[in-house]
Amino acid sequence: MREGETTAEQRWLLLIHQLPTKPGYFRVKIWRRLQGIGAVTVKSTVYALPANVETQEDFEWLLKEIVEGGGEAMVCEARLIDGLSDEQVRALFDAARDADYEAIAGEVRSLAKALVVDDGAEKQAEARAHLSRLRKRLAEIVAIDFFAANGRVSVEGLIEGLERRVAEEKTMKSEDKPAAVEKIADLKGRTWVTRQGVHVDRIACSWLIRRFIDADAAIRFVPGKGYVPKAGELRFDMFEGEFTHQGDRCSFEVLLARTGISDPGLQAIAEIVHDIDLKDGKFEREEATGIAHLIAGIAMANKDDEQRIAQGAPIFDNLYQYFRTKLG
Repeated sequence: MREGETTAEQRWLLLIHQLPTKPGYFRVKIWRRLQGIGAVTVKSTVYALPANVETQEDFEWLLKEIVEGGGEAMVCEARLIDGLSDEQVRALFDAARDADYEAIAGEVRSLAKALVVDDGAEKQAEARAHLSRLRKRLAEIVAIDFFAANGRVSVEGLIEGLERRVAEEKTMKSEDKPAAVEKIADLKGRTWVTRQGVHVDRIACSWLIRRFIDADAAIRFVPGKGYVPKAGELRFDMFEGEFTHQGDRCSFEVLLARTGISDPGLQAIAEIVHDIDLKDGKFEREEATGIAHLIAGIAMANKDDEQRIAQGAPIFDNLYQYFRTKLG
């Protein structure tokens, strides 16, 4: 059993409702309310939330609003038995939040492109105000990200990177200032921690750690939300982790830079991982699509994170050998 897992069954709250056909604005209003509390639709008029005190209160207020508007509604607590699994419903929540995160990431990238080094104080102030609004939106999404969707880490890195660019009394060069290089010897014998449900960036980081940093490294998989690190642990690809997204760099890129490993083959792999993980086409690596399909297949076939890493390692071993031969 992975760290943080529990045998307790998942309970869901379901809002089953029927709205009057008119007025149209009322239907839009209720839909926006549902989006705002993070509910997902499991049937045309059935919305779900994970069961807890806060989500129950959210549904109860919404039920009251629906009834007062001339509709019908009921809230029930349910356990899924057949037809739809807990895992499938959690995937619906993650997909919804990842779409929210990607929308913010797109705005951050557009804002970053619009900024130039010699922008005046007024434009810098406008950028800071825009970033403040994006930071607020991000906090609202995090509040309804019940199962720690993958997109949060990358968008946090993008916002923090751009915040550094527009910070008062700092120059653009501060963004590119290299981080302190870690001594490989200091990273040996440490426990590495990352989020459960590993995908390309975390699989690649795990491979890099065990192949080039510490062959015997212990890697633990913990919940993405609410985890309190233990003394001496090194978190990667996690919010506020020691090795995680910085600016527009994925965790693999950051880990590679911070360890001071200079290797053209690893840099090529870093570009591929970046393009798959951030989906911004920065390096336009032609290998990215095929590798993305292989990693997706591993994730679909294996729920266990250690198995995903074990099956992902040969992919990166072969990629590395290919680039070593190709790049000399």
